[in-house]
Amino acid sequence: MRTIAIVRASVFVFVLFTAQLLFAQVFVPDSDIRNPHRPPDFAPYAWNAVEIQSTRVTTKIRDQIAQTKVEQVLYNPNAQQMEGSLLFPVPRGAQLDKFTMEIDGKMVEAELLKSGKARGIYEEIVRKMKDPALLEYADRDLFKLRIFPIPAHAEKRVTFSYTQVLTRDSGLVSYAFPLNTTRFSTKPLKNVSVKVELESTQPLKSIYSPSHKVDVRRHGQDRATIGFETADAKCESDFELFYKADADELAANLMTYKCGDDDGYFLMLLSPGVVGKNHAVMPKDVTFVIDTSGSMQGNKIKQARKALEYCVESLNDGDRFEVIRFSTEVEPLFNDLRKVSDASRKEAQTFIKDLHATGSTALGAALVAALNARPHDSERPYLVIFLTDGLPTVGVSDEATIVEHTREGSGGSTRVFCFGVGYDVNTRLLDRIAEETRAVTQYVLPEEDIEAKVSTFFAKVKEPVLANPKLHFPDNAHVSKLYPSPLLDLFSGEQLVLVGRYAHASSGKVVLEGTVNGTTKKFRYDVDFSTDEQHDFIPRLWATRRIGYLLDEIRLHGENSETRDEVTALARKYGIVTPYTAYLIVDDEKKRNVPVAMRSMRTLDLDGPAMKQGEQLYDRYKKDISGQAAVANSQYNLNFKTADNASSAATDNRALGSAQAEGTTFAISAPATVSAPRGVAAGNILAHANQSAQQTRFVAGKNFFINGNQWLDTDVQNATKAQRVRIQFNSKQYFDLARTNKQALPWLAQGNNVQFVQNGLVYEIYP
Repeated sequence: MRTIAIVRASVFVFVLFTAQLLFAQVFVPDSDIRNPHRPPDFAPYAWNAVEIQSTRVTTKIRDQIAQTKVEQVLYNPNAQQMEGSLLFPVPRGAQLDKFTMEIDGKMVEAELLKSGKARGIYEEIVRKMKDPALLEYADRDLFKLRIFPIPAHAEKRVTFSYTQVLTRDSGLVSYAFPLNTTRFSTKPLKNVSVKVELESTQPLKSIYSPSHKVDVRRHGQDRATIGFETADAKCESDFELFYKADADELAANLMTYKCGDDDGYFLMLLSPGVVGKNHAVMPKDVTFVIDTSGSMQGNKIKQARKALEYCVESLNDGDRFEVIRFSTEVEPLFNDLRKVSDASRKEAQTFIKDLHATGSTALGAALVAALNARPHDSERPYLVIFLTDGLPTVGVSDEATIVEHTREGSGGSTRVFCFGVGYDVNTRLLDRIAEETRAVTQYVLPEEDIEAKVSTFFAKVKEPVLANPKLHFPDNAHVSKLYPSPLLDLFSGEQLVLVGRYAHASSGKVVLEGTVNGTTKKFRYDVDFSTDEQHDFIPRLWATRRIGYLLDEIRLHGENSETRDEVTALARKYGIVTPYTAYLIVDDEKKRNVPVAMRSMRTLDLDGPAMKQGEQLYDRYKKDISGQAAVANSQYNLNFKTADNASSAATDNRALGSAQAEGTTFAISAPATVSAPRGVAAGNILAHANQSAQQTRFVAGKNFFINGNQWLDTDVQNATKAQRVRIQFNSKQYFDLARTNKQALPWLAQGNNVQFVQNGLVYEIYP
């Protein structure tokens, strides 16, 4: 008997090293192994899962036909060769008519399994792996391909491609690629890249990704390249892209999300696309204001001169402009707005080349001069590009007075775009000026190039398309809490992403009103505020922007309990974790006596020094006006307020924490009794926030956080009296639930120890 047992164990180990399943971007064992990250207890030595070192996706889309090519590099870190099958979930709604696979230069045939048969494979893997992650794809078709061998300590290159007909959704064509499968990998991927080459027979208008922060480069009216790349990462969401091709002058598209009786959420894309050569460009008036005080000496003034030279040369024929320099006094170039011509450009360039830095900072007087430069009877868009590196020291220096002068002088149609250079600027003043004039503030950090930042911005606002836009929604929709609000002007090649709430499912017309070449123009669009549970990314994007606006309200105008409580509730519900929100959430749950087993961030809760640091940083957030931390706070809030997708808004926690360290003890010394989680230094609020962000998942409209070894839906905190349904993982009842409750599939996929609320019940999945 003993001999037979040894033989059986040896055979099992052989199978372990030779039979594997590759699911898109991860290997999972095709055996009775219970944990994909470690061998069974009776294995004589450890093994390592095959790694996906890189994934490169290249897609060419013409109108609604997409050809996708995927290149992956696999690496076997073991001393034995391995074999297995590649499993690839077909994107939702795809109709594939071509699929090829190349391995080491040889074409290999793949098998397409329809969703019914594919589901059996998904469930079989879940049973063997004791890991429900694949359930998220349980309703998709599946490609299966045998791969053999993967040599020991060697790479294997796999290339496959397919063609699909894309579907139209809410007037937008949608494309998706299942990048989310990389989260099953035991190690981060060294490189992930997605490149989409988009071409259309009609002018391209809206181009939008709700899942990733993409770079969009437009090549004329009908072509664009969309790119995303990251390194050493695990992707937590599938790649999604929406686009609209339309011959209309200005395109508008509405997407909605509404579940149950709660108010719905909507996202609206407004885009003129790239204005064609035959389009009459709207003339504009621009005043460039440059700080030439003594603190601008050296490289600052040199870069600022180059930036102004670029902007002047980039003005359009028909524009008018002025240049104002200020230090102790204010000196305009023309004393009025001068029409763009060879002569006026030459005069301006001579004036700019002679700028030198000396004296104090008459910021208030310079701003008033810029506001007064606009003729009162002008219907043109009026832009002020205001560049300064200091605090007001001469003349009017009171913040409230300068803001009041801005409000009175702007007339509601002047846009003052502020550029703060370095850290010694009054961020609250510059941000309030931008806020009053429906513009934005950008900051040029010491290591950044002033010329590059200013010229890149000016290239985007070079061609106004619609000024002073206003939207009128159907009355019965009861639209509220719009962001951005008020709307920003529209420029060629740019698009406005608007999010908001609505109370009732209804249909009607949206009217967009604005000024085009001095004339009021109206655009009408049919819209449907429907009950739609498909676009679950919209609520989190809305919450991200609202948190940005609420935090700015606290920073610029002061805190009250209602604002603080709303920020805390939104951050917890939608999984928006920053050093500030992490501190606020833990502090709130302590005050409400939330049971420890239901708290969102137990490790931070136990780390008293980290909480003390969080309190100090939040106090500084409310008080700091200038300095490195104040600049970081302003930039951070702008990221939230202008985020196009929620996942990219809070990615700069590290930079924020580094800036906040300036002037305070960042890592507070913690007593030995404080036990921080692995990889987190006790007393470091930033490290806790970063770890909590990694242990938070917003999935299908719900935010899950890890508490001990259990994933909890945040709604569980408020469902203490709800009926509980306990279901053992991998039981018949469990798979029955997975088959009959499609909405719950992504929630079940979070783990084998999870709780979530649905239809008034608390489902408790236990190991």
